[in-house]
Amino acid sequence: MTASLVHATGTFEIAGKKVARLGFGSMRLTGLGVWGEPDDREECLRVVRRAVELGVQLIDTADSYGPNVSEEIIREAIHPYPDDVLIATKAGLTRSGPDVIETAQGLVRLGPAAWPPVGRPEYLRQQAELSLRRLGLDHIDLFQLHRVDPQVPLEDQVGELKALQDAGKIVAIGLSQVTVDQIEQARRIADIATVQNRYNLTDRGSADVLDHCTHHGIGFIPWAPVAAGGLTRPGGPVDRIASAHGATPAQVALAWLLAHSEVTLPIPGTSKVAHLEDNTAAAQLRLSGAEIDELTSS
Repeated sequence: MTASLVHATGTFEIAGKKVARLGFGSMRLTGLGVWGEPDDREECLRVVRRAVELGVQLIDTADSYGPNVSEEIIREAIHPYPDDVLIATKAGLTRSGPDVIETAQGLVRLGPAAWPPVGRPEYLRQQAELSLRRLGLDHIDLFQLHRVDPQVPLEDQVGELKALQDAGKIVAIGLSQVTVDQIEQARRIADIATVQNRYNLTDRGSADVLDHCTHHGIGFIPWAPVAAGGLTRPGGPVDRIASAHGATPAQVALAWLLAHSEVTLPIPGTSKVAHLEDNTAAAQLRLSGAEIDELTSS
């Protein structure tokens, strides 16, 4: 696969850079429960390098992935960064421990308590400075508010990001897991380049946010993009369409997102090169209008 195939998905401009719409999410470059070092750091380094070789230009990370581990791996893998690669990071979620632990009975998910939001302006500024240091950058192309902290006025949180932008620390501002009203409130303070909400074939709770982003030309970064749930069951719509194209269910899910709107920028993540290459191959998959309609109505 060459970079031109990834660009066949189209491009979207963020922070003055036109990036291929199929990106890479780096949350999985960490240990169990998005905590600590990965089991195979060398493989994770290969994943990041291979993503760039395949033409991926949008690499999404966050200070809370590890914490810090994902940003450090990205820097080790590809710094100094190619001019056409955009590193997007986030702040506003802290970590009190892994969100999954392994017990004698198996894996136990601890839930959102392991990701408490902190949106105090001084904290967001501190985290931006630390991300700059870990990533080896003098500015961050896209800096995203990872969650809105309900204990802090939104205008204070976005206002601090605007202050960082005015100081040249960040170029573009993004939001994550927000409502339409919150987007509009934030846009009264600063230009909003992207919104990152959970969205996939089986979770379309942010459909109104995607529609709003499409209308206003705001990049929409769907996280957990390949979840397809029961739609992948034998004989189900994803299974049938995947079989017809000789594709995987994940590739179908990604192709559907890419066809859904010209502002969608899926960021599938993995810690394995083979899985990365499978996901990136979704750039070649073209679904028919009837297939897109079938998946949309499923």
